Amino acid sequence: MSTTATPEFLARHRYAHITARKARLIADLIRGRSVNEALELLEYSPKRAASFYKKVVRSAMANASQDEAINVNHLVISDCRADDGPMIQGRMRFRPGPQGRAMPYKKLTSHLTVVVREVAPETPAPKKRAKAAKGKA
Repeated sequence: MSTTATPEFLARHRYAHITARKARLIADLIRGRSVNEALELLEYSPKRAASFYKKVVRSAMANASQDEAINVNHLVISDCRADDGPMIQGRMRFRPGPQGRAMPYKKLTSHLTVVVREVAPETPAPKKRAKAAKGKA
């Protein structure tokens, strides 16, 4: 049994200086959308993660355009993730707290992943004409 699966094209931004929790808000926004619609949303989104994802989506589109059989206008974001990355410099940092205490904080990173694949455009179904009523007037 031979199945011809549509090829998928991947792009990653590893060690992005943004927390995965903040980046997931944008990942959920663009997952399942066409790349043109996703880029439009990312252009006008006020979130900081939008600029990171805009670059990753464009990179995935460029990866797909290397294949001549792929139409870039029919690409859809099939998977979009924000995974946890390591802490910057691998350790927690400390800030002064009240009464001589130290308050720890983490500078987190994330790995942003976008996977695109080509989907055939939907052709509109032919409209059926309503039949006229015969001689009932």
